[in-house]
Amino acid sequence: MEQEEILTKNKFKFLPYNTGMPNLPLPEYGRNIQNMVDYCVEIPDKEERTACAYGIVKVMKTLFPNNVGEKGDMKKFWDHLNIMARFELDIDFPCEVVTAEDVNPKPSRIPYGKGNIRFRHYGRSLENIIRIVADMEEGEEKERLISMIANQMKKLMLTHNPDGVDNAKILKDLALYSDGKINLDPATYLLHEFQDITPVKTKKTRRKRK
Repeated sequence: MEQEEILTKNKFKFLPYNTGMPNLPLPEYGRNIQNMVDYCVEIPDKEERTACAYGIVKVMKTLFPNNVGEKGDMKKFWDHLNIMARFELDIDFPCEVVTAEDVNPKPSRIPYGKGNIRFRHYGRSLENIIRIVADMEEGEEKERLISMIANQMKKLMLTHNPDGVDNAKILKDLALYSDGKINLDPATYLLHEFQDITPVKTKKTRRKRK
């Protein structure tokens, strides 16, 4: 005979585990208060529902007197009651209570950069860096940064087009990004020769079982 049949036959009753019940919005008030709130929400008559809500708040005050505000302010209890009711309690609250939007505010939208990207494979950050370097004073530091930028552009271009990259095209794009402030001659300005930088998929070898 299966266990369920045995329990049914003997009419055993067991207390339900909390782990099998819905989560409590405010666990500090306990399951009994939550059950009272759930019952209150389902009362069809508004007047009776309101009277029940006042009774629950009175019980909450008795259990947690420290939550009473200055001069007997009960707003905190009404806020908690609305939260425990999952904002579904339809009564005329005696004060302005917290709303679902107050408890769970919508995250602010992440601002996106305005303007189109000329070449997506370079990215917006590199475009901004080129503009900064283009306005720097002439000198060794600027030349070193220009070299790093140009070679980085070539790497990015190789990722986009692994079959090959024209150095003259890289320098032309650099001049375009800098509004002509960085104008390098492809006949004399050499870029690094990078090997194929595309990741190679390695085959996983299975070990033979002994």
